[in-house]
Amino acid sequence: MIDPVTLAVLKGRLEQIADEMDATLFRSAFNPIIAEAHDASHGLYDANSGATLVQGKSGLPVFVGAMAFAVKAVIDKAQADGNLAPGDVYIFNDPYDGGTHLSDFKLVRPYFRNGEVFCYLASVGHWHDVGGNVPGNYNPVATESFQEGMLIPPVKLFEKGALRQDIVDILRANSRLPGSLYGDLSGQINALELGDKRLSELLDDYGDAVVREAFRELQARAARLMRANIEELPDGTYSCEDWLDNDGILDAPLKIALDLTISGDTMTLDFSRSSPACAGPVNIARSTAVASVYVAIKHLFTDVPANAGVLDPVSIVIPDATLLSVSAPKPVGGYTETILRVIDVIFGAMAKAAPDRSNGCAYGTINALSLAGHRKDGRRWVMFSFFGGGHGGHPEGDGLNHGNAPISTATIPPVEILEAAYPVFFTQWALRPDSGGPGRHRGGLGAIYEIELLEEHAEVFLFGERGRYAPSGVVGGGKAALNKFFYEQADGFHEPPMASKMVGIRIARGQRLRLETPGGGGYGDARTRDPGAVLRDVQLGYVTREAAARDYGVSVTEAGALDPAVAEDGRKVPES
Repeated sequence: MIDPVTLAVLKGRLEQIADEMDATLFRSAFNPIIAEAHDASHGLYDANSGATLVQGKSGLPVFVGAMAFAVKAVIDKAQADGNLAPGDVYIFNDPYDGGTHLSDFKLVRPYFRNGEVFCYLASVGHWHDVGGNVPGNYNPVATESFQEGMLIPPVKLFEKGALRQDIVDILRANSRLPGSLYGDLSGQINALELGDKRLSELLDDYGDAVVREAFRELQARAARLMRANIEELPDGTYSCEDWLDNDGILDAPLKIALDLTISGDTMTLDFSRSSPACAGPVNIARSTAVASVYVAIKHLFTDVPANAGVLDPVSIVIPDATLLSVSAPKPVGGYTETILRVIDVIFGAMAKAAPDRSNGCAYGTINALSLAGHRKDGRRWVMFSFFGGGHGGHPEGDGLNHGNAPISTATIPPVEILEAAYPVFFTQWALRPDSGGPGRHRGGLGAIYEIELLEEHAEVFLFGERGRYAPSGVVGGGKAALNKFFYEQADGFHEPPMASKMVGIRIARGQRLRLETPGGGGYGDARTRDPGAVLRDVQLGYVTREAAARDYGVSVTEAGALDPAVAEDGRKVPES
């Protein structure tokens, strides 16, 4: 059995391999969504099952669970073909086999040691444009995957170390931005090369048997720790429901429902009461749903190592009839919006079982926004980006202001990068007052983004959520503000008829777009919040005087002090 010190050293060395792979891609990618926002991930995966062995700390956690399915798809493909060899690298983006959506391209490389596959190295990154009806690929009115982009099944990009240029040519021909695609692809190839080199160095230092034992022990420890955490929770069934605004096609809400059952040291998450598969692109594949469960669990049980052992004591029930387990060609381009709601209902159910572990819902939408057009010299430009909002209040304090979605450790692309790369000017990039849900611990604030077009014309596409169903608080905390989007035309500003999704918006030079993103839900009764904390919120501009009085019962004077005419602590005396 491996000793604890050696195990800790190997854990660090293995994580460093994945971290270096992340850094290699982030520094070399052409696409700001990877280079700046870090919408990518790398890891090491089991040679037989594809299960996650090691994950990088800088990539997107949601990819970790999904990539286990992606690697298993490659294992099955290689076994069926019977021609796996050293130097092979598979590439594909099939969202039904490997999770997420068509923009996320996976590269999977077997690592051979003494003639046998020791493990797999894998890289996934969000490419800038992969064809389809909408530049940037977030098509809110897609009714089948063919309208979302090219779909590539698992095929060999490298065969025995030789690049298949025909595959590269096919990929480039199907993108509006072939240069960006080629740069991102090259970055992923180099990341896998580095991973191969670093893993060889590690095995040379410690030996194959010791590292294999470390893999087994790390997974076993994650499973044991997860069971111990679950066993501390009270047995019972805890339910939660939340809603998506619509599917982009039919303006009707879609339910995401969870019944969470805790029994001893096991936990079952049953999503059977969720809405059936829909026409629009907020469906997700089962592998994506499982990945989102993994992310939520890691938020709730932060001390458990990030590998496949996390899910050993967890059962996940997702009937094929629901929108959480669809197959081709159902559209899945807006998967981010749906998995955020899956995470929200897990937080909501857990708040009933263990309030000290959960938190208010985060803002719940990435607000995928695409602007596209042509420059004066005829060159095409496509700005695709996502935007931030507030995180939920939690047992230890207020939620994070203007953070990224809890599906990731990605960062919001900086305004300087967006303005340098595209013909746009941000006339506003600010926190949004009163957007966080009231609570003993207030939800974090959303943001206001206003974008002015500098080119002659552009077409705009928005794929968002939370326009009609605000992020909820927990343990008596209040809801956050709704998501708002406005686009300027000759007669003034307009809002999308379906609240959060729209295609075909055309704007001219000088016209603006405006996003007002939600904050996070509150934690605990707002009337128990320290009046001094409310006063500070007002002084900082986080909460208006009106909201302080309405939501917290705290009166703040125009001079910015607690109102002595109401009570010594500024709290209004409850009416008898």
